[in-house]
Amino acid sequence: MRKLTLIMAALSLLATSMHAARAQEPKPTEAGTFGDWTAYHYKTKKGPVCYIVSRPVKSEISRKGAKRDPAFFLVTHRPADKVRGEVSTIMGYPLKKNSMPEVEIDGRKFRLFAVGDGAWSESPAADRKIVAAMKKGRTMVVRGVSRRGTRTVDTYSLKGVSAALEKINALCKMK
Repeated sequence: MRKLTLIMAALSLLATSMHAARAQEPKPTEAGTFGDWTAYHYKTKKGPVCYIVSRPVKSEISRKGAKRDPAFFLVTHRPADKVRGEVSTIMGYPLKKNSMPEVEIDGRKFRLFAVGDGAWSESPAADRKIVAAMKKGRTMVVRGVSRRGTRTVDTYSLKGVSAALEKINALCKMK
């Protein structure tokens, strides 16, 4: 289910930036941009899904000429599944098997587990710690290693993350 949320977010942002893409069902609706973060929501048969997403403000790659799709960082709410504040990232390339991408927020480090081109925290408790750090932080750095051994360092601004989270909290209330 996390992978589906990541894919939906990436497709939505790519469609918006390209100004021409096929309609996706369900189609996410933008709920506002807050600093460097944008809030989206959509409805499923089970209920609403809300997420915030951002792209890196800076990306470094260890191998010149390496190809990479866009990277994203997301925080998702799925009230029908009792999921709130699920942290995930799309790295833009297949991650090295058994690698553990790292998120660093103002010096505090968190490990993620990798699946394909995405990564997630290990638990809802870890999600809460990461989201709390994001709300207090200024900068977030995500480090990963591709299947080919290429290392990336993506720097995200946390400007607007608290306001974006407040928006999706209002849109996707837990029962």
